[in-house]
Amino acid sequence: MKNITQDFGNLYHPTNALVFYQTDERNRETYVEYFDMDKNGNPINAHPLTEREAEILAKALTVKTKKEKSQEFLKPKGILPTTILHINPNAENGYVMWYTKSMKRQMFFTENLEIPNGTAEIPAMLWLATQRSLKIFALANNRRPTEKTTLYYAPFFNVYENGNVCMGTVDVNIQKSSSVEEFMEKWEDYFFNSYFSHLMNEHNPINGNCVNLWKGLINADKNFPKDALKKANRTLKTLLK
Repeated sequence: MKNITQDFGNLYHPTNALVFYQTDERNRETYVEYFDMDKNGNPINAHPLTEREAEILAKALTVKTKKEKSQEFLKPKGILPTTILHINPNAENGYVMWYTKSMKRQMFFTENLEIPNGTAEIPAMLWLATQRSLKIFALANNRRPTEKTTLYYAPFFNVYENGNVCMGTVDVNIQKSSSVEEFMEKWEDYFFNSYFSHLMNEHNPINGNCVNLWKGLINADKNFPKDALKKANRTLKTLLK
């Protein structure tokens, strides 16, 4: 007979067992008995489940639950969306790179900018996000970008010259169990549902005046002016890790 034990994964041995007893009454009472297991897998040393043993069991189940959730991080719900350009599903330092086409978005501004809240057309965008940080750039058109695609500065307030987004007081809460679709949707919502307030380190991301640009676009039936985009002197490939 062929020995196939080497083809097995980890081998687990029974060490403990729990038996639950309940009364037959309508308001059932439960009693839990704890057993150790001998080397042959037979239950021995029966005794009521102690508080310490219950705590150990609860901790073991919690660790398993967290591990299972982390394994779901950035997994697609179905077919991988075509807007995704690169994905690293690692639970500790995973990230996603995706793009969005030009579209109308609701935008919010702080009072000091004197720009009304409302909808405006935004350019196509490139997004790169981890569980806790976001980097964005603009694209010249709606075509799917490649490694050689030229990037432009994202024409928004609150964005540093290197593309990093200052989220301010936004409570970013991306769960380890988030699918890749949920992950992208949450980051887009976090960005556009926060208030645009100021330029970062005096970095002007457009050709022209950023305040006047958005004053002219908000609640107006206008296309985003492509000539306002300023080249970032980098390509998509430079963002790949």
